[in-house]
Formats: sequence, C-alpha cells, structure tokens
Amino acid sequence: MPGFTLPRTVRTTRITRAHKISAAVVASASCAAALALTAAPSNAETTAAHAPAAVKPVSANGLPLTAKDRADDGKKDQQLASSLTTGLKVTAVAKQGHAAKQAADRSADRKVIAAPKAAAPKAAPKAAPKAAPKASPKRYANNLDGWIRESLDIMKSKRIPGSYEGLHRNIMRESSGNPNAVNDWDINAINGIPSKGLLQVIQPTFNTYHVSGTPHKLTDPVANITAAANYAAHRYGSIDNVNSAY
Repeated sequence: MPGFTLPRTVRTTRITRAHKISAAVVASASCAAALALTAAPSNAETTAAHAPAAVKPVSANGLPLTAKDRADDGKKDQQLASSLTTGLKVTAVAKQGHAAKQAADRSADRKVIAAPKAAAPKAAPKAAPKAAPKASPKRYANNLDGWIRESLDIMKSKRIPGSYEGLHRNIMRESSGNPNAVNDWDINAINGIPSKGLLQVIQPTFNTYHVSGTPHKLTDPVANITAAANYAAHRYGSIDNVNSAY
C-alpha cells in the first residue's frame, strides 16, 4: 500500500531457557494473584473450595526449590521452633521465679507482722555483794593494860559506862593489879564469902552482875572487871564515881 513501508528485516531475538523459566514464574504468580482476587468470597464464609491453588515454592533466583533447599528450610524451621520453645520455657521459668519471690516476700511480711516483739534482753543478775572479810579477833596483851582495854570493849558493846582511868584507879586501890588477890579479914571473909580478884568482888555479886561473853570465873581478870563495872553502874552510875570501898 502506498505510504507504508515494511521493515526490510526483523531481528530475531533468541530466548534462553532461563528467560523462559523466569517468564513462566512471573506468569504463574500473576495468574495466581488474579485467581486469588477473583476467587475471594464477598463475605466472611470462606470455604476450602474457594482457596487459591497452591503455588510451588521457588528459590531466590526464581528456580523451583531442590530437595536440599527444602531440607535446609526444614532445619531452619526446626531451629526457629526450637528457639521459640526455649524462649517460652525461659519466660515461663522467669514468671515462676518472680511468682515464687513474690510469695516468699508476702510470707516474710506476714511473719514480721505476726512475730511478737522481741523481749528486752534480761539484765544480767547483779552479783551478790561480797561479804566483807571477817575482821580477825582483836588481840590484847595478857597484862593489866590488856585486861582493862578488853573489858572496856565489852562494856561498850553492852552499854556499860566506865573509863580506862576509872577502872585503873579502883583496881590499883583494891588489889594493886593482882588478879588472884583475896581479902580474908573483912566482914565478907568472916561471913565466908571473901572478896577476890582485881576489883575485890564477892561471889554472890559476881553471879548477879556477870556479863555474858566473859568466862564465868570470879578470878578471871576480864570477867572480874566487867562484873564489878556492871555492879557499880547499877549502884553508883559508873565505876568512875567510885573512890573508896564499894
């Protein structure tokens, strides 16, 4: 026809096997998408009959998966499942540990609330005061000075008045300091009860005014002095008031 010219040659392009496979994969995917959109139901009641046809999986380069690829994918799936399971277990254990800790804390709180107040520590018992060591017995010289001093200590404990000077003065007048002196000439001697000892005491008077704690012997120096001082205190107020025979 006039006005149109056909190309003299048409260049033939060679399609390789890889091109064919890629084109087939793209066409299959496009068909599957179109079928999925067409077959999708208009409501929620989707049944298995309307499900799109399964598409065979392909690898990243567009080729069908080999047995090795599927095995590797299975291992990855197992690893992923194992990781998920381990994560779930760890989470469950952590939750159990947290719950156990909370329960322990609540139990400890209840124990603290219920526990009675600790009793105040008992004070250590006071040690009994040590008894004062007993004073060793006072020693007196075995002579006139010692006899007078011992008699004065006994008289003080018995509340019998008298002084060292009053005792010593009357002793020297009555016996000159001889504890065994005996008057065998006065009325007492005539009556059979002579005066004896440092202060010349007769036996009946000694028996009446004997001071407990001293020997019950008329010629004992201390017993004779304290008995005579006791008698003088009752009759004269004190041995210090006696200046002659009494």
